[in-house]
Amino acid sequence: MFETTSTNKQDMVLNLVDLARYPIDDLDQGQGAEFLRECQEHMEIHGWCNFDNFIPPKSLEALATESRELLPNAETLTIKRNIYQGKVDPTVPEDDPRRREYVHSAIQLADDQIPSETMIQQLYKSDLLTDFIRRVQGKEQLYRYGDEFQALNIVALQPGSWHGWHYDVNECTVTLLLQAADEGGEFTFIPDSRTPDSENTEIVDQFLSGDMTHAKTFSRGAGTLTLFRGGYSLHGVSEVKGGQPRITAILTYNEMPGVVAADDINIRIYGKRVEQILAGRSLS
Repeated sequence: MFETTSTNKQDMVLNLVDLARYPIDDLDQGQGAEFLRECQEHMEIHGWCNFDNFIPPKSLEALATESRELLPNAETLTIKRNIYQGKVDPTVPEDDPRRREYVHSAIQLADDQIPSETMIQQLYKSDLLTDFIRRVQGKEQLYRYGDEFQALNIVALQPGSWHGWHYDVNECTVTLLLQAADEGGEFTFIPDSRTPDSENTEIVDQFLSGDMTHAKTFSRGAGTLTLFRGGYSLHGVSEVKGGQPRITAILTYNEMPGVVAADDINIRIYGKRVEQILAGRSLS
């Protein structure tokens, strides 16, 4: 079902991306070097980069079809968490907006449910794409996430669903929109609402209370690749409306090789299936 059309998987990956507009295959000279410099400057100043039609329509249809064929194998996960991806801190005052827990439901495929021969896995495992993302962030090193569940995910938000406000565990978040909602499903975030040492509590509290003054919203089309500082920018997705789900691939990276998430975090995210997998290992 997911056969490649080339014996060279790297070549197949290159065929997915609009290299004329986004020359990720040659970032050291000419047009590619200028493109990279612009990306780095934008990331440094704004904390995000948005690449419309990174995947052009023909390639996008193949990726979207692939994801739709995989999603019947996925579970509907209901996640309850505060903005820091955990449980409420009981020491926080009860009327503090940051104490709130947000509940959202999504149809979600973990990395171990996405076959290695799929085009989306090959795109994620492309060294060219990884190096491009590394260089845009100005990192010395960047690795695809070592966690067997979190590395690559496909998430579908059905009409009526949304993605609750949160910070990510990793500094930079990379998403590829495979299918846009008919209406709604807009990515909304506060760029750099915290640093490694502090949080702009006034802006965050205003946002959580419904004040969108400092929020930025992207009305993205399918095929858009987005990089943003998800670990430092409070973000979520507005309610999906219309007749079709919003489908996104989430590509996760880390500056250290082989990093994995704690078992309790994966159980909280992925539920009973992963809990049973991990419990089975502990008994063997």
